[in-house]
Amino acid sequence: MSVQQRRERERAVRHELIVRTARELAESEGWDAITTRRLSERIEYSQPVLYSHFAGKDAIVAAVAEQGFAELAAARAAAGTAKEAVVAAIHTYLAFAEANPALYDAMFVLGTDLPFAQATTPAPLLAAFGQLHDVLAPLAGDRDSGVFTEVWWSTMHGLVTLARGGRIPAGGQEQRVAILVYQLTGTPP
Repeated sequence: MSVQQRRERERAVRHELIVRTARELAESEGWDAITTRRLSERIEYSQPVLYSHFAGKDAIVAAVAEQGFAELAAARAAAGTAKEAVVAAIHTYLAFAEANPALYDAMFVLGTDLPFAQATTPAPLLAAFGQLHDVLAPLAGDRDSGVFTEVWWSTMHGLVTLARGGRIPAGGQEQRVAILVYQLTGTPP
């Protein structure tokens, strides 16, 4: 292994350490607890080393978000019929949001420079949207399947956000899911 290869490997390891540490700290204490100084202390590298990887907190949040999109894309549940696929996708999305609140915030709530629905959209974001699109496109009929998927995504985000904020009763989630499945598939629960 050349010196250059070793340096690149060490840089990649430091990069992953920064992202993992930010994510762990955000999940335990919230994104407001994340500062470059605090991260530098946690990873035991100076702030200039951290800044050699990321321009600042927003760039770190974006890196965490990209990681989350890759995980969400990989979390797709297997299903048979269109209705089963929709039910599985909804439950997977809701479970992901519940299990990873700070990660979900990085992906969908906090401001980042990540480009969505553009030619420069990063692959993990495209993969996560693609998973949803694959499930919903067969149900779009003559409507634009991308827009149809965006509406579903917006609905799921609304359910997550309203439930997390205590604005809708937690006990009604299965009924909401059943109504959403019915609206998407035309098949009663």
